[in-house]
Amino acid sequence: MSEVRPPLPPFTPETAITKVRAAEDLWNTRDPERVSLAYTVDSKWRNRCEIFQGRHKIVEFLTRKWDRELEYRLIKELWAFTDNRIAVRFAYEYRDDSGNWFRAYGNENWGFDENGLTRHRHASINDRPIKNSERKFHWDRSGPRPSHHPGLSDLGL
Repeated sequence: MSEVRPPLPPFTPETAITKVRAAEDLWNTRDPERVSLAYTVDSKWRNRCEIFQGRHKIVEFLTRKWDRELEYRLIKELWAFTDNRIAVRFAYEYRDDSGNWFRAYGNENWGFDENGLTRHRHASINDRPIKNSERKFHWDRSGPRPSHHPGLSDLGL
């Protein structure tokens, strides 16, 4: 039985936007096991300076990430797409265990298989310390960004 994660390639402007928002909502669950299911079993990742492959490594990575990046909130925005590839820009806010806030900015390139699972994920990310008063991502941390909350462009990011 093959896993299928719609929308499927080839992407249109509408389906690419839908795919990006689905990824954002999924990552905002901060559930490593659940997030890993959007990727092929042998998915290849480059995240900052880490390079690894496979769902079990994705789960390990995301578990470490969200143990450090507390109150994580993410917004993604479509940058470009082709038949089976999507490029996004994103920003997320989090605090460390000392209460220091950060905003991370980045770009991701995704390559998909025919079932809509991400086969490759390449991420470049930079962190910037921010003050609590500079935070822009305000919603219940246990769920996705509400539809009325502005996106990156609307926030001037």
